[in-house]
Amino acid sequence: MRYTIRFISWFVFLSLLSCRNSEVKNSTASNQNIIKADIIIYGGTSAAIASAVQATRLGKSVIVVSPDKHLGGMASSGLGFTDTGNKAVIGGIAREFYQRIYQHYQKPEAWRWQKKEEYGNKGQGTPAMDGTERTMWIFEPHVAETVMEDFVRENKIPVFRDEWLNRESGVQKKKGKIIAIQTLSGITYVGKMFIDATYEGDLLAAAGVSYHVGREANAVYGEEFNGVQTGVLHHDHYFKKNIDPYKIPGNPASGILPLISPEDPGVKGAGDKKVQAYCFRMCLTNHPENRVPFPKPEGYDSAQYELLVRVFDSGWGELFRKFDAIPNRKTDTNNHGPVSTDYIGGSYAYPEATYERRQEIIKAHETYQKGLLYFMATSKQIPQEVQAEFNTWGLAKDEFTENGNWPHQLYVREARRMVSDYVMTEHETLGRRAVANPVGMGSYSLDSHNIQRYVKPDGYVQNEGDIGVPVKEPYQISYGAIIPKKQECQNLLVPVCLSSSHIAYGSIRMEPVFMILGQSAATAAAQAIESKKAVQDLNYAKLKEQLLKDNQVLTKPMANF
Repeated sequence: MRYTIRFISWFVFLSLLSCRNSEVKNSTASNQNIIKADIIIYGGTSAAIASAVQATRLGKSVIVVSPDKHLGGMASSGLGFTDTGNKAVIGGIAREFYQRIYQHYQKPEAWRWQKKEEYGNKGQGTPAMDGTERTMWIFEPHVAETVMEDFVRENKIPVFRDEWLNRESGVQKKKGKIIAIQTLSGITYVGKMFIDATYEGDLLAAAGVSYHVGREANAVYGEEFNGVQTGVLHHDHYFKKNIDPYKIPGNPASGILPLISPEDPGVKGAGDKKVQAYCFRMCLTNHPENRVPFPKPEGYDSAQYELLVRVFDSGWGELFRKFDAIPNRKTDTNNHGPVSTDYIGGSYAYPEATYERRQEIIKAHETYQKGLLYFMATSKQIPQEVQAEFNTWGLAKDEFTENGNWPHQLYVREARRMVSDYVMTEHETLGRRAVANPVGMGSYSLDSHNIQRYVKPDGYVQNEGDIGVPVKEPYQISYGAIIPKKQECQNLLVPVCLSSSHIAYGSIRMEPVFMILGQSAATAAAQAIESKKAVQDLNYAKLKEQLLKDNQVLTKPMANF
């Protein structure tokens, strides 16, 4: 990775000289490496863009410092089959995003590979297109990225891309506040308020804010579904039949197959430092003119997929159940089944790894997942009828065109999570405990993907950590969960890696919620600047008033929108 090369939206930056964000400027004519704004947002996720839009609308100068070249995070990198939960609690800029998606698909030219009336209109718990509310929850990756770029262009938001925080010495603090951040390219960004909108929580960690990686023991917050979950089998991502884990079936001395941990999974309910599995959300198509055959990746090793062969041999036949339809005969293809696109065990080191090590981990995920596709497309060990159907699919030629039609963003389902004075737990998400000072709402089930694959005492393989607990009704997310402890930092907000237990984060970690919390974080930042107060000392009544004015939903709706 070349950190010194930056893709900078100079045309946007220069346009600020004639708009209300003209405060964004170099501090002196002689020092071109110091740039100032009221609010500095670190990250290129959907939360980052929502934060930037809101800050601009509230009259504050803002800069987005993005490690990513492509904006929108997972929302524009394959996760088009939106995890909506109850769509009635999605308001503000988040809802505006989905309304813009709807407007795009009202255009005849948007339907290149199929007719609009041929699209099934199936969403995740809701119709894909809601004509009454003019929202659309299912979309192609490039459409989402276009909407994100439209937000940037229309609001004249300066975005500095391929800019990586100097995690060792790049955060300058004074009297409990961040004064500036510096990137590896040498640019210093000076601001009054800072927002960490990354999936990894790099800024909060570099600023000395408390955080946690992995699962807390159930005893920490009095939870049921947080720690090690051996014997708890939710969803369909576990081995339903006895599958032998050894290279020579029945012979432990032969060693275990790849992708199975030799370690004991741990005591049920205990905490660990492991995080749930990551994968790429692939955009596939079965349209012959837009289909690219699955390529053989460098480093391909067919032996990695012997466990999958044994799953097929057991009679499993659910391969295509998560080829979720998005427009134009494409899919958002997610993990499904006991052996699938989730690279179980491959994510543990990622949250705190160096940038170089993270790239290695990302590449390992890509090699595994591309190899899985190639194996299913070509191996004689795959059932013939499965393989024949599988080969009607391929990568979408018109998506991720400069990246070999492969998603830009690895699905980092969780990394660091801030530990503040207020921690969201399963008690809040399941409605057992009231929430103070809400700044947004969530409604998705408590959802964790598998965390480890191990050999049970009976000698068969099993997955562990996949949890799916329904949330009966929408719940509030506290302002206290997106701000650090006051003694640690007074001008930082964290809408993505917020203060939450592992299992509560399993519900909160959805793209609509990240946009909601990003907007609320920017609102709080603007008010903290105006009141000259620490983010922990804001007048919540005033914050709430502005959030409601801007169409955020803070209480359970009496009926759906």
